[in-house]
Amino acid sequence: MKQLTYWVHCFLSLVLMFSVFSHAKSPVVGAEQWPQYQPLLEGKKVGLVVNQTSMVNSTHLVDFLLAKGVEVKAIFAPEHGFRGNYDAGAVVDNNIDAKTKLPIISIYGKNKKPSQDVLADLDVIVFDIQDVGLRFYTYLSSMHYMMEASADAGIDFIVLDRPNPNISYVDGPILEPEFSSFVGMHPIPILHGMTLAELALMINAKGWLNTKKPLDLSVIAVKHYNRSQHYSLPIKPSPNLPNDQSIQLYPSLTFFESTYVSLGRGTPFPFQVLGHDQHFIGDFKFTPISMPGSALKPKLMDKELTGQDLRNANIKGLDLAPLIQWYQIFKEKDAEFFMSPSFMDKLAGTDKIRKMIIAGKSAQQIRDTWQQDIQQFKRQRSPYLLYQ
Repeated sequence: MKQLTYWVHCFLSLVLMFSVFSHAKSPVVGAEQWPQYQPLLEGKKVGLVVNQTSMVNSTHLVDFLLAKGVEVKAIFAPEHGFRGNYDAGAVVDNNIDAKTKLPIISIYGKNKKPSQDVLADLDVIVFDIQDVGLRFYTYLSSMHYMMEASADAGIDFIVLDRPNPNISYVDGPILEPEFSSFVGMHPIPILHGMTLAELALMINAKGWLNTKKPLDLSVIAVKHYNRSQHYSLPIKPSPNLPNDQSIQLYPSLTFFESTYVSLGRGTPFPFQVLGHDQHFIGDFKFTPISMPGSALKPKLMDKELTGQDLRNANIKGLDLAPLIQWYQIFKEKDAEFFMSPSFMDKLAGTDKIRKMIIAGKSAQQIRDTWQQDIQQFKRQRSPYLLYQ
């Protein structure tokens, strides 16, 4: 009888668990909450900072707002372009959108923020782009420059928030001012564990904008979202982050951009493999080629490379072990590892990581150096967090 009671209890527990999970609500991104931001756009001339991820269910935000009668006047295109089809680092030109006939104004390249003449005909800027939670992912920098431009022009700025797929991680050194660049503008760690709306609130309140004028900032938070939720991106945020695994590995593998090692650009699995034609770990073979998303001659193009297949690797957060292991392989062969030390330092926001790797420090020894700064950052960011 006791055994039967036990199994009945187990069955009822499973039913209860299934009921809870089946009724759990999915996150509702800011762009999908039209009633919340409709009053902010009524009767206004609107500029949009958007790309291919700016979707309201199955409709692009541009088309959605036009259908609602919003007077959209201009589209501002970040790195990878309005449709997300430009390679990393490729020049994004001004253009005209073939579908809507709206002007597309580049904010990537020489002109990282629009001129005041361009903004003179606008009342509000709406920013809606999917981020992946890294300081060096340039959509954050584009948001910063557009916030500055909006403040200077005296126009409103609205962030329609989206989840951060790396929100549970806060790690890496705080950016040192002398290493500031477009791949790192703020004194925050590499993995900041914040959404772009939360960062916009912090940037504005901390006075990090290079402007003497106040910014009228509004944010539309994600509904039914918390900091422990896994969020799988429905649309790839850039050409070389095609899936969840690449986004998970991105914090740890991006440093390889500054080395002679390929991280899979020019293959079907970018940011999921590592390889070289002479010095390597592992036995996985791949050959980078010129292809959509990596048309600008990917590193070691047309050479058969040998290395590691990380498509199923359990590497999370910021893990320096792969970088250190590959450095040691090159060092043993007396081969140069860092192709661009200055770019490595810009990505890291400091030259200390590179110098400690060269000095033979372990991954844990290096991580220990910034733990106190991380705790201080968590205290600094707490007033601006929107999600529990």
